[in-house]
Amino acid sequence: MSMFCYQCQETARGTGCTVRGVCGKTEDVANIQDLALYLLKGLSFYALKGKEMSIGTVKADHLMFNILFATITNANFDRKWFMSQIRDLMTIRNELKKQIESAGGKLENLPDAALWHGIQENEMEEKARQVGVLATPDEDIRSLRQILMYGLKGIAAYIEHACNLGFENPDIYLFMHRALVATLNDSLGANDLIGWVMECGKYGVEAMALLDKANTTTYGNPEITRVKTGVGKNPGILISGHDLKDLEELLQQTEGKGIDIYTHSEMLPANSYPGLKKYPHLVGNYGNAWWKQDKEFESFNGPVLLTSNCLIPPKDSYKDRVYMTGAVGYEGLKTIPARPEGGHKDFSVIIEHAKRCPAPVELENGEIIGGFAHATVLGLADKVISAVKSGAIKRFMVMAGCDGRMKSREYYTEFAQNLPADTVILTAGCAKYRYNKLPLGDIQGIPRVLDAGQCNDSYSLAIIALKLKEAFGLDDVNQLPISFNIAWYEQKAVLVLLALLYLGFKKIHLGPTLPGFLTPNTAKVLVDNFGIGGIATVDEDLKFFFPEA
Repeated sequence: MSMFCYQCQETARGTGCTVRGVCGKTEDVANIQDLALYLLKGLSFYALKGKEMSIGTVKADHLMFNILFATITNANFDRKWFMSQIRDLMTIRNELKKQIESAGGKLENLPDAALWHGIQENEMEEKARQVGVLATPDEDIRSLRQILMYGLKGIAAYIEHACNLGFENPDIYLFMHRALVATLNDSLGANDLIGWVMECGKYGVEAMALLDKANTTTYGNPEITRVKTGVGKNPGILISGHDLKDLEELLQQTEGKGIDIYTHSEMLPANSYPGLKKYPHLVGNYGNAWWKQDKEFESFNGPVLLTSNCLIPPKDSYKDRVYMTGAVGYEGLKTIPARPEGGHKDFSVIIEHAKRCPAPVELENGEIIGGFAHATVLGLADKVISAVKSGAIKRFMVMAGCDGRMKSREYYTEFAQNLPADTVILTAGCAKYRYNKLPLGDIQGIPRVLDAGQCNDSYSLAIIALKLKEAFGLDDVNQLPISFNIAWYEQKAVLVLLALLYLGFKKIHLGPTLPGFLTPNTAKVLVDNFGIGGIATVDEDLKFFFPEA
């Protein structure tokens, strides 16, 4: 096989992509990503020694989450970018090595990942073919190492957005370096690695809490907001992804210029933050989940700004209107340079492009209600508790997670449509596009779909559940009338799952298929210890979740 990748839900045959990624990732990009991750593990040996000796490791810390984030599904397809990052990595590694040795530190028993000195492109290509996922021969150890790696990728995505807003947690960086080193330790058995995976869940909670703090401190707590889905007559810029700092700076630089700004996919929740919704030219949301972008970017007419993962290879008909920034990479697309220290990104080129474009073609004309993060819902706690005690609300169904292309995901729309009328859906992430426009009504003024926000705002759903547990005086959060039917696609969803397991939530159902990176033995651990299950048919699952109906 020319490559191997099984990190996303749509991986070929449910077992792994071996020629070209279903996501569009080519074999050369897949292999160079594997090499970047391998060498990143080597860098972590030096970073840990540097931290032990109070030597600054900021460059290593930031490069670590930049590379991990860029290897998430649908983030960066640019081979040249990874080549550049590998060169930066080795430069930083060598600088750290000199500092450690100059301070009298010893570097002993280093693995090949920390010693490799190849730097020429042909050396990189050859090495890349030797160090990928399949380099671990034992399939159970391989599975657990990869679960840990995917959890780390999820953490990296969240802490990069937090860092962009000036919020960092050195303890998270320390754990990530330790975990990367652990994946090279052949003395660790399955039980050891299960411990590392659970600790990843712990730091996943901390990462999501950090980003929640960064977002709410900077932009205020989300408010209940009705977001318009129609279009205006002005030319527009469509912004997709997750980075709120990028949106803020784009709004500031387009103010008063006759350009409307629209959110797309995971950027939808930005419309609920007071610090962002105050801009009148943030006019609403355009389109749906990430996988429909080929048609929606086409009809938008104006330029599109991608701020994080969820890029699919663009069609020639609109690729000249697609701009990238942050972790996103694709050869041939225009890039907005990184933010200079203490400064802001310069969006003038995309603004001038927008002025030359016609207004978007309207896809729909309605409203989506959002803004139900933990502060908002807990502000309604008395109303919610009263509805539960009176029997008006009999169950909460958590349907957070990711959307995807598979026809089998129509299951989630049908499932939401057929839930009992006394059930409230708690959601976050782009999975909500399967049901957030359905006329599901409300219960005593409480909407039946409570959208907490982006995928990282699954943290909000956990906080809501834990606070309800306290309010009802329960010993265990699993005693609440709450069930989980989560859709997953990529590695941030893996991290959210690990975080929920760490917080004690059990009997989570995951679909539309179970991960290809789970072996029978690792799947058994999840089933035996946490009651993890897959999905069946809508009718079968409704009977499972609502046996009394």
